[in-house]
Amino acid sequence: MRRRRATALLAVGALVSLAVVLAVRVGPSAVRHFTLPLNHEDIIRQQAADKQLDPALIAAVIYQESKFRDQTSSVGAKGLMQLMPSTAKFIAHKSGGTKFQLADLGTPQVNIAYGSWYLRYLIQHYKGNTTLGVAAYNAGMVNVDRWVKRVGGPGNFDAGRNIPFPETRHYVLSVLSHRDQYRQHYARELGLR
Repeated sequence: MRRRRATALLAVGALVSLAVVLAVRVGPSAVRHFTLPLNHEDIIRQQAADKQLDPALIAAVIYQESKFRDQTSSVGAKGLMQLMPSTAKFIAHKSGGTKFQLADLGTPQVNIAYGSWYLRYLIQHYKGNTTLGVAAYNAGMVNVDRWVKRVGGPGNFDAGRNIPFPETRHYVLSVLSHRDQYRQHYARELGLR
């Protein structure tokens, strides 16, 4: 037992030492890119301008959904913004994407454009309430509408208290926290200054 604990402590010490060496050698921006990645900032800036969204919010949703890795989830959500095929077809229909094919969701430009369109759609549905829009991005409008009605309207809604799904509660609080971090650390890259 002592030998395992000693080995574990040595391993942790080695990892901490490696992190310190990396921070000193490559600088804090490289470490930040590892812990809070940002890719496709040109597409994010473009879509934020087109959809009148905060680019840091788009980056935070991408971070929360995929950590900026193009992937398909176990339930079939696709790409950087993890769009379900049915949602993507809805977006294509509503936004005039007549040549859209599901394979297009693997393209960052299309995925971020569709995810941003949907995020804007949800925020508009909730009269500009970003918290409710982000909650609906994760849990769906039907659930969020029910939660808002239960508390007597959007003005009474508190994400920490009124979201009954632990996953969605964590999702919303994490996206909003990461939005602030993206604003702080990537303001220039996101066109915020």
